[in-house]
Amino acid sequence: MRRNIVLLISFILLSCSPIRKYQNLPEVRSWENDIQKFEQLDKSDKYPQDAILFAGSSSIRLWTSLEKDMVPYHVIQRGYGGAKLSDFAVYADRIFDPHQCRAIVLFIANDITGSSQDKTPENVAALFRNVLKTIRKTHPVTPVFWISITPTVLRWKVWPEIEKANSLIKEICDKKKNTYFIKTDFAFLSENGLPKDELFRDDKLHLTEKGYAVWTEIIKKELNNILK
Repeated sequence: MRRNIVLLISFILLSCSPIRKYQNLPEVRSWENDIQKFEQLDKSDKYPQDAILFAGSSSIRLWTSLEKDMVPYHVIQRGYGGAKLSDFAVYADRIFDPHQCRAIVLFIANDITGSSQDKTPENVAALFRNVLKTIRKTHPVTPVFWISITPTVLRWKVWPEIEKANSLIKEICDKKKNTYFIKTDFAFLSENGLPKDELFRDDKLHLTEKGYAVWTEIIKKELNNILK
C-alpha cells in the first residue's frame, strides 16, 4: 500500500514538472545543438575550479568583454540567443553539472516578450524555482545570482509583467540560502522613467558597450559583496 502511494506521488510530481511540459516542444529542442557545443567545450577546455559560471540568453552570449570585465575573477561563458527559462528547465543539468565553480550568474530574459506565447510572471517564477532546484542537486551551497530582466524599448509594453516576474524571483532569492537577486533596472531608466537609448543597440534590446559597462559595475559590486 505504501509503495503504491509513493508511486502515485511520484507520478503526480512528474506530471506537474515543467520539464515534462516543455522537453518535447520544438522551440526547446531547437537548442540541442547549442547545448551539445557546450558539452564539447566542457570536454576540450579546462576551467579553474574557482571560475564564475555566467549562463543565460543572448546578452550573456554577446558579452564579448566578459572575461576582461570580471577580472580578477575567472569566468565560464554559457549563453545562447533566445534562451528561456523553459529551456533551462530542460537543459540545466547539462549546463551546470559538469562544472565546479565559485558562483553561478544567470540572466534569462525571453519568457515575456509581448508575444502570444508569453508566460505569466507566476510561470516565470516557477520555472526559476525549478532551475534553481536542479542547480542545487550538484551545487548545494554555491552562490547563485539572478540578474534582473532589463527594461528595454522593444519590450516596454510588457514591462509591468516583466517587473512583476522580477519581483517574484526576488522573493524566491530572498528566501533561499546563497541565492541573490541583482537589481539593475534603476541604472537603465532615465529621469523620465524610460529606457536609456545609449545603453542599447539599434535593436532596442541588446546592450551596447556602455550598457555592458553599467552591468559590469553593478554585478561586480554584488559579487564582491558576497564572494570577498
